[in-house]
Amino acid sequence: MYTIQLTESFFPAQTDTVFEPKTMAEALRERAEKTPELVGLQEVSADGAFLRSWTFAELLADCEKLGRALASRHNRGARIAVFAHNIPEWVLLELGSAMAGLVLVTVNPSYQQRELEYVLEQSGAEAIYFVKNVRGNPLGQIVENACAGNTNIAHKILLDDPEALFDGHNKGSLRDTVPDDIVQIQYTSGTTGFPKGALLHQKGLVQNSIDCLSRAELREGDLFINMMPLFHTTGCSVMVNGGIQIGATMLLPPAFDPFLACKLIEREKVQYVLGVATMLVAIFEVAQKDDYDLTSVRSVLSGGAMVPPELVKLSEKIFGVPVKIIYGQTEASPVVTQVWGTETMEDLTQTIGQPLPHMDVSIRNPQTGEYCALNEQGEICARGYMVMDGYNDNPKATAETIDKDGWLRTGDLGTMDSRGYLKITGRVKEMIIRGGENIFPVEIENALLEHQDIAEIAVVGIPDEKWGEQIACFMRSNTGNQPDDASLKSFIRERISPQKTPAFWIWIDEWPLTGSGKIQKFALRDQFVDGKFN
Repeated sequence: MYTIQLTESFFPAQTDTVFEPKTMAEALRERAEKTPELVGLQEVSADGAFLRSWTFAELLADCEKLGRALASRHNRGARIAVFAHNIPEWVLLELGSAMAGLVLVTVNPSYQQRELEYVLEQSGAEAIYFVKNVRGNPLGQIVENACAGNTNIAHKILLDDPEALFDGHNKGSLRDTVPDDIVQIQYTSGTTGFPKGALLHQKGLVQNSIDCLSRAELREGDLFINMMPLFHTTGCSVMVNGGIQIGATMLLPPAFDPFLACKLIEREKVQYVLGVATMLVAIFEVAQKDDYDLTSVRSVLSGGAMVPPELVKLSEKIFGVPVKIIYGQTEASPVVTQVWGTETMEDLTQTIGQPLPHMDVSIRNPQTGEYCALNEQGEICARGYMVMDGYNDNPKATAETIDKDGWLRTGDLGTMDSRGYLKITGRVKEMIIRGGENIFPVEIENALLEHQDIAEIAVVGIPDEKWGEQIACFMRSNTGNQPDDASLKSFIRERISPQKTPAFWIWIDEWPLTGSGKIQKFALRDQFVDGKFN
């Protein structure tokens, strides 16, 4: 860990690791030259069977082949969307599109029609690469419906159809790119409730991933399971780009399954695991019930807020090592802080670690922008190579998020001690984190306000031991009708993805209000916790 003595809540960039801005293509080519015969990607079926595999040399060859195919049908800088679960072709498309000088727009495969429509239109995507079905969600039909009125979409290509995917590979040419080039747009909502497309560049994604996994002590030749969805920066960048640079073998199952994870860890002697807290809890439950031996794991990371002491103890019991927390957000490519794994139980469970190298991190007064005193609450801010270029076609939101001095305002409240260890104390924004998934109340509220019996609504995060937070929906009717929970769930599921469905539906007659007449969401949360609505 860094030995440092601060006098205010400002942690200057550390330079203990190599800072070498590079493109995804450069990273993969360097790895393929160094360890060409080492397996870089191994596809795993839902029942644990090994399917296709790629050495790093084969991975490079297929990515370049796909890059040429993409270049044959898309001009430099074109935006293309990917709408699929975790399959090897997703990884090939990510790397191949970078080699073709394109911008990949990542889409959550649980999205419904209106969500996909918005992302395609806002990003200006000219193509969508997709699979037909993911866990019962009919992506193929959703694509047809969402693209029906979109005149920009020139290509709709099945990601798992090799003939269509690689068509034109003998006609196109790979394009030179630079580390500053925008390579991905990932959508993340804010206080407005409308998703904003973070413009992510190659140098941010590549450097951040190697610094994160180096601190996590992933080593060349290690095996790791990528349980994180590829549409997230953690899944598609930390794990993919980081694994490539270190030279580790990625086991890629189609989705997270705790039984499959336990089977793979025990059978293959996996050394590294990363998952949100709910994933780890599920793995621990299965491991204890079925007596799996998971002691091959040398390092385990979890993203989000601070880790409960019980989870750290379970990790030490089952894996033999503690959980190491990482903290970040999409706009920061994505990791900002991370523990080292050698800290005391208090630091492991009550902090989010120290900043990664090559970035400034501070706690600042949200109103004045001044650095806070040590251990004084303020907004967590970060500055450096990893900060996004801005939000796509949204200069107002960009200016609100990145100030004139280059500080990224995370929207999270926290404190910093004299050693540079941070704690999260709350959120400036009203984002709900359920099982590691960022959920934004206004999006849910806007969808439900289309219901004829809902006049006013407030969506609030409620503390939950398993999920971190659950979604509670408070509503007032002006028609006299109060539909039951089942009816409301059916209504919302037709409009937005399943993970945004509230767990609690509460009809009320009066709101707790501020002096200016705004609904006090914190008061609703406190009343719920106190049992008023039981």
